[in-house]
Amino acid sequence: MRYQRHIILPQIGLEGQEKLKNSKVLIVGAGGLGSAVSYYLTASGVGHIGIVDPDTVEISNLQRQILHNEERIGMPKAISAMISLKKLNSEVEVLPYPDEINYKNAPDIIKLYDLVVACPDNFSTRLILNDICLKLLKPLVMGAVAKFEGHVFDIIPPYGPCYRCIFNEAKDDIGQEGILSPVAGVIGALQAVESIKLLLKIGKPIHERMIIYDALKGFFREVKFVKNPACEICQKNED
Repeated sequence: MRYQRHIILPQIGLEGQEKLKNSKVLIVGAGGLGSAVSYYLTASGVGHIGIVDPDTVEISNLQRQILHNEERIGMPKAISAMISLKKLNSEVEVLPYPDEINYKNAPDIIKLYDLVVACPDNFSTRLILNDICLKLLKPLVMGAVAKFEGHVFDIIPPYGPCYRCIFNEAKDDIGQEGILSPVAGVIGALQAVESIKLLLKIGKPIHERMIIYDALKGFFREVKFVKNPACEICQKNED
């Protein structure tokens, strides 16, 4: 009964729903993007979800991070996320990681999952996820938001470009730029859609292209890109 609206879709069916139940997805970041992604994947019946976030809930988060509430201010975000998700779907296994992900612990965590969804608020973490997912051949769904815009695209090793092919130089964190709260929900929802498509191998992934959403202008646009032949990470992965 819970998943009948999925099961009646010919692209999913009972077999696809069973596959979602047996899938393992790691979500890095329990903020605005991570809130939307985790809620939709949990509601969709993805059976095993890991949540990585080293921060605690602050009142300023509540403007867009709908996993959390006023009662959980000061609580680790990963724990708060687990509580919310278990209330939504008690059948889903949710494993919190209230620690910062880095090059040392990332391989041991990521190898346990079928797919990774990148929802951090800093550039350095995205690079870590890119590098380790390429090394372990794990699909990675990237998303980012700032002000009134956001973007999403898929990295599917060993095929096509990686994150460093597009953004290879360190950038400042965007946390102080501001964000219209529903924009995080839009991009997070798109990341959840891409995650399900990749897990079930249905549809056309947002691969070798990026979807950019402009909330003020009210439209989506597509930017295509290719693998950078000078990208050291891609070359190392091919070797």
